[in-house]
Amino acid sequence: MNTKQLDEILKQSVKDASIPGVVAYAADDQGIIYEGAYGKRSLDSDVEMTTDSVFWIASMTKAVTTVAAMQLVEQGKLHLDQPLNRVLPLLNDIKVMEGLDNDGQPILSEPKRQITLRHLLTHTAGFTYHFFNGDTINYIAAKKLPDITECKNEALMTALAFHPGERWEYGINMDWVGKAIEAASGQNLRHYFKENIFNPLGMTDTDFVIQPEARSRLVGMHARGENQELSPIPFEITQEPEFFMGGGGLYSTAGDYMKFLQMVLHDGTFNGKLILEKETIEEMSKNQIGDLQVTALTSTNPGLTNDYEAFPGMSKKWGLGFLLTTEDASTGRKAGSLSWAGLANTYFWIDPVSQITGVILTQILPFADQKALNVADNFEASIYEQTAKKLVSDRNFTTK
Repeated sequence: MNTKQLDEILKQSVKDASIPGVVAYAADDQGIIYEGAYGKRSLDSDVEMTTDSVFWIASMTKAVTTVAAMQLVEQGKLHLDQPLNRVLPLLNDIKVMEGLDNDGQPILSEPKRQITLRHLLTHTAGFTYHFFNGDTINYIAAKKLPDITECKNEALMTALAFHPGERWEYGINMDWVGKAIEAASGQNLRHYFKENIFNPLGMTDTDFVIQPEARSRLVGMHARGENQELSPIPFEITQEPEFFMGGGGLYSTAGDYMKFLQMVLHDGTFNGKLILEKETIEEMSKNQIGDLQVTALTSTNPGLTNDYEAFPGMSKKWGLGFLLTTEDASTGRKAGSLSWAGLANTYFWIDPVSQITGVILTQILPFADQKALNVADNFEASIYEQTAKKLVSDRNFTTK
């Protein structure tokens, strides 16, 4: 593969000050086909970005949490469609918010049906994120709950924005899944991930807790202001949490996460290590929300996230842990691809049709930064372009 065009995309994004630094990887069914790092780890430092730089991958954690949950489903310790309050009795205290009374207190009702693991894995349980839902903001304020990123148990006790199964809305569902994994396995989430996913895959740089050696490679967070200029900002997920955040607490490197992505691409097995059965990966890759649609995310906190819709105009579905495309994308990604992202503008995709997977990492807030999205799209499109050229070249060679 000719990597010059890919290098230039990343170099140019740094050169024109679109982003401080970036790391990107891509792989096909044969292995890594591209890796690159450009720019600085932070604008207030001269340290160069490297391919082993450590990023907060935020909601890219959700895919890992899903895999862990599905391991326990395979073992019969968790069940997709049984009421999850059997495992997590605290769910009995969760109500549906119908509005506010005259005193500004939430009006609550009993859920029409019990929350299941499938609801949580598909974001149809009713839990939301406050930065995408005004009612959740009101509930948190009325009950004086901590922010979910503080990783305090009380932060999980928000009301539902709708009755389970009635619509799709992005939220703290995967943090509850993390709790279910702990209850079913008898291990905390950090230890479970290490023993059952990270160690088998050789993901030595992925953890909820930033180890001293990894801290020396940590990428700084940046905020883009109204004038489009970037500034370094202090940011770190608490290192002494009450619970490990299955929805967004992991730190990792592009190379480490690529091992995880290749495992999914290879139907649950990578480098001789079976993480999930092929049939489980196939089930995770199917539409799990029926006629419901994955809708656009409308920001209630512009400093944290912009409005975001992946593939506008396309009908989008949700599998178990992943966004699913229903049409071929302009970048070259095929229908049926899996993907998602992290709040600090980290993105990945898995294309089982073309047998291509990729990840691109930055550390910029707010989410859905247009300049970061442009780089990610250009990188992805170039990967498919270069792959197509290689296929033509290979075919020409074999016919001679």
